[in-house]
Amino acid sequence: MTWWHAVIIGVAGIWAGTINTVVGSGTLVTFPVLVALGYPPLTATTSNAIGLAPGTISGAIGYRDELKGYWPEVLRMSIASFFGAIGGTILLLSLPKDAFETVVPVLVGMAVVLVIVQPKVSKWITKRREANGGEHKIGPLLLFFIFLIGIYGGYFTAAQGVMLVAVMGMLLSESLQRLNGVKNVLSAVVNTIAGLIYAFVAPISWPVVAILAVSSAIGGQLGAKIGRKLSPTVLRGVIVAVGLAAMVQLILK
Repeated sequence: MTWWHAVIIGVAGIWAGTINTVVGSGTLVTFPVLVALGYPPLTATTSNAIGLAPGTISGAIGYRDELKGYWPEVLRMSIASFFGAIGGTILLLSLPKDAFETVVPVLVGMAVVLVIVQPKVSKWITKRREANGGEHKIGPLLLFFIFLIGIYGGYFTAAQGVMLVAVMGMLLSESLQRLNGVKNVLSAVVNTIAGLIYAFVAPISWPVVAILAVSSAIGGQLGAKIGRKLSPTVLRGVIVAVGLAAMVQLILK
């Protein structure tokens, strides 16, 4: 790895850590960067999962005030994410490498679409909450969806945060800030569990992991402290542009 590769990965890690904390989908920044630098898609995915885990943990810590008094509920949802992440990693490691490389452009495309529609989903969630004063508790349906998103996150991490906020917003009566905090915790669980498994049985670039771990942790704190002051439109625009570029590159390869 050259020094300028390290700089590019470090900048991408800071940006991804910030985006993951504020919006989600930071993987759509780091994944195409790693692929563009010559890393195979599978290695880029597994290295991302491990390297970005400190960033998601950092973001979750940054949102601890929003989660005061809500930790028993967070624990219940974390259990679903835990088992989902295990299922996703087993899926990734069981399927042929060619199958993963074939489906990655589709997954990136799905993630880009989710990022594009996220503002509309947020508006719908807000209107629904205002119209319905009833309280919605954590139920089997929500836990099932979180489990499925955990499988997706263990297999390919991009946009799992957007999915989590959308599902929790539809099935829980909590503020979006609290839901964002929960999203960061659940994403941290998925990335950590998947990363621990990948560390022992999957192809990993440890220099990439080290750079992403430090830079994404810095980004996670930035996202928690000042990320809400950044323009969501700008963040979303960057994610979509990078994601589309990644799709084109992966399809051409």
